[in-house]
This record gives sequence, C-alpha cells and structure tokens, in this order.
Amino acid sequence: MRACFRGHAFSPHRHDTYAVGVTSAGVQAFDYRGSARYSLPGQVFVLHPDERHDGRSGDGRGFGYHIAYIDPALVRVAAAAKTLPFVPEPVSKDARLLRAIRAVVGRQTEPVDELMTTCDLVALADALMVAARQSASAATSVDTKGVERVRDLLLSEPHARISVAELERASGLSRWQLARQFRQAFGVSPYRFHVLRRLDGARERLSEGAGLAELAHSCGFADQAHFSRRFRSAYGLSPGAWRTLAGP
Repeated sequence: MRACFRGHAFSPHRHDTYAVGVTSAGVQAFDYRGSARYSLPGQVFVLHPDERHDGRSGDGRGFGYHIAYIDPALVRVAAAAKTLPFVPEPVSKDARLLRAIRAVVGRQTEPVDELMTTCDLVALADALMVAARQSASAATSVDTKGVERVRDLLLSEPHARISVAELERASGLSRWQLARQFRQAFGVSPYRFHVLRRLDGARERLSEGAGLAELAHSCGFADQAHFSRRFRSAYGLSPGAWRTLAGP
C-alpha cells in the first residue's frame, strides 16, 4: 500500500503480520515498545506481528509511506529459521534492509510474478535475520548441480514464463532454497537472471529495427511500459535512446 496523510492519526492497534515499509515524505511518528519513534524519508521501518503501535505526523506537515503486510509464516519459512527474526530497532538506515524492503514495496507497478515474489521474500527474510543478529538453521552449502540445472532451463527458454514449481522440480530444491542458493552461486536471483536474458535478446533485436511494442510482447514482458522500465533499470537508458546511441 502507498499512503499519504495530513491531519490524520492512527489510534493504537496491532497487526497479525509483519509491517515493513519505507517513509516517503515528512516525518512518520509512532509510539512503539514504550517510546516515540521517528522515521524520515528514505528510512525503513519494521513492525513485528501483534505489537501495539499508533501513527501520526511528527511535525504537522503530513507524512507518506510505502508499506507491505507479510504473513510471519512466510518470513519464517523463507528464512529457513526455527524462530521469527526479531529486529530490535524499528527504524533503520541499514542498506541491505533498505534494498530488500524497497524491492517488496516497490512492485506495485510490476505484473504479479511468483518467481519475483519468492526471490524478494527470501532477500527480505535474510535481511531481517541479519538485522536481528540471528542465523538461519538451514545449511548454507549450495547444491551446484541443482542450481546449474535451473540456470540451463532459464537460458533455454529466456522468453517463456517458467513456473516456480517447474524450477523446483528441475533443481530438487524448495523455492526458498533455490532462490537463496542460486544467488549464492551466480550472484543474482533466478528471477533477475531470467529478466536479464530476456533483455539481452531484446537489445539485439532493437539494433535490427524491431518495434518496441512487438519486442515487449515477443520477449515476455507484460507491455511496452513494463519492458521500458526493465530496460532502463538494467542499462540506464530507455530502449529508444539505446537504439539511437547504438546506431545502425
């Protein structure tokens, strides 16, 4: 959810989920664990399940935030942990936690994708574990053959939508193990690896003069806007600008 409030305050309440978010504007103030807390633009916050809190503007100008509510059972299984991560400080500037939370709350413009969601949840769970100074119970060794089979499958079908269940069967790993071990092995999540291979193919066809709408469809993107956002994120230029600079 994305929200902006002016002249509004939340009464004390609780959630049965984790609430993780990024303050986008103003000063977000809330009472939590017996103290007044303040989150500034660019800072992230983590509210634990069933912990009482309220919400208000810290300086009267209003405030805004992007937030996601996540089932604690998903956090625990994604973290491969016996207990939930308990983050001692609710407001943070930690770079790893910031990246993970921004990825989760910033997906509203993206089509729903199960592999993307799985990878985002594993990254968030790992960041929460680090912030909580807890270690996962699962072994950190990599099933090299399993993740290589997944890599080969993604390379063989760069423009296809491959289900997480299919990747689980190919690797012999759970979705959570796969997302974590693939990143350990190749330095990138399986979702991003697959997107980058689709963009590689699109970039080659751009130089051949293919239209953007046609490219978006044939390379597996939801639409031209989705393709353009992903292209700019990967290469720092819009597809049209890249084609102009690349020349004939």
